Amino acid sequence: MRSMASSPSPKGIAAIVGVGPKLGRSIARKFAHEGYTVAILSRDLGKLSRFADEIARDEKAQVFAIRIDCSESRSIREAFEGVLSLGFVEVLVYNAYHPMSWTPTSFSDMKVDHFEKSLAVSSVGAFHCAQQVLAGMVDRGRGTILFTGCSASLNGIAGYSDLCCGKFALRALSQSLARELQPLGVHVAHVIIDGTVGVPRSIVQSNLQPRSSTSSSVEQSSRGGDVFMDPDTLAQTYWQLHIQERSTWTQEIDLRPGGPRFI
Repeated sequence: MRSMASSPSPKGIAAIVGVGPKLGRSIARKFAHEGYTVAILSRDLGKLSRFADEIARDEKAQVFAIRIDCSESRSIREAFEGVLSLGFVEVLVYNAYHPMSWTPTSFSDMKVDHFEKSLAVSSVGAFHCAQQVLAGMVDRGRGTILFTGCSASLNGIAGYSDLCCGKFALRALSQSLARELQPLGVHVAHVIIDGTVGVPRSIVQSNLQPRSSTSSSVEQSSRGGDVFMDPDTLAQTYWQLHIQERSTWTQEIDLRPGGPRFI
């Protein structure tokens, strides 16, 4: 447990699955800032524990680091036993992804085990995680489930059939759950990140050094409207989806940078 508070938040738990140094960490920080007890989950417990310490200290919140492998149903069940022992899950953000090379792989060279692993993490893992929290949300008549998609959620891309198939399936899962669960009080939305997520702008700016040989490139990445998307700003969208008024729930939103595009 990484905690700066004496008792769990009455708002419930925000479970963020797939927490790395960029978007997942920013989403966790935002919900901690808003008063939620936060459970952050990923494969690397060492890094995860450091993020938990950092967020708990900065936001004076309860933050729990729990290891999960989203390609294994047993790991998901065990991880959510830990999450649910903390209280009820009010928010689930599924932000997991299967590491992949950014070099395209021709279909004839693609290994079936890699293809299956990508499907498992992108969509089957999301299915299992949602099932772990849905009963409690339906019983209470409220809750939010947010799935993170990407450019591959919308269009097939040559050399990335493994990624695209997994993300297509995640989008279908989100749409199906939204139609089934919205009448029961559970908000389900799919967030398409149509761009490259950079380092949080606040961290970049704090690390700028006068006369540094790298400062110009770092400053370039920190400016709004450039190529990279600021994860802290993206996290604001996840928060706004959670607090949306029920009469106007968003089921899908796509976000992209205002600067030049490479693809």
